Amino acid sequence: MKKALYTLNVNNYSPEITDLTYPLLKMFADKCHAEFHIITERRWPWLPVTFEKLQIFAISQELGTDWNIYLDGDALVHPDTFDPTEHLSKDTVLHNGCDMAGNRWQYDKYFRRDGRHIGSGNWFTVASDWCIDLWRPPDDLTLDQILDNIQPTVFEQSHGITKEHLIDDYVLSRNIAKYGLKFKSFTEILKALNLTRDEYFWHQYTIPTDEKIKGMKETLARWGLTIDRN
Repeated sequence: MKKALYTLNVNNYSPEITDLTYPLLKMFADKCHAEFHIITERRWPWLPVTFEKLQIFAISQELGTDWNIYLDGDALVHPDTFDPTEHLSKDTVLHNGCDMAGNRWQYDKYFRRDGRHIGSGNWFTVASDWCIDLWRPPDDLTLDQILDNIQPTVFEQSHGITKEHLIDDYVLSRNIAKYGLKFKSFTEILKALNLTRDEYFWHQYTIPTDEKIKGMKETLARWGLTIDRN
């Protein structure tokens, strides 16, 4: 099984954050026997930067990976975190959790036909080569049409989250519906394993950088970890 763990970092995103997260991401990649791949170059510079996560569709096929794991560069991963691909069938995709799609997205025929109302949180995503369409860039919508279909929640808007920030979440939600991809959440796996009290990740996308760093350091202290930045 060939695996890759991807993250996105264009324009040298917040080194003070990645100094804390990358050692743990690399450790997690090693534990999963996965290549650690940082997406650093822009393929679509005219589009919102989060759209660049969709490069995984092409990169994974170039690498010939059986499994693909994506984690945002501002996510902390506990060293005890197990390999999610060992708990997932190749016909099923995974996020940490699942939002109700109708809270943020305008539905089209694919959402209505699918009927599961799955809203992606693409900060943590797993999919095999069977389901690589999860990251397929849309060829039937313009940028304006995509943005028209996105409505950040009131909480997100009050914390500076724009439509552009959510573009990858929307595209992946729509692809799950469009291609009829089977779906499971990491929280469902934890429930089945009776591990709901364990803390495997820390990720907060609605707080500013200084608060995020503070929260990360507090989390690392709670986990009893010291990060070697050398």
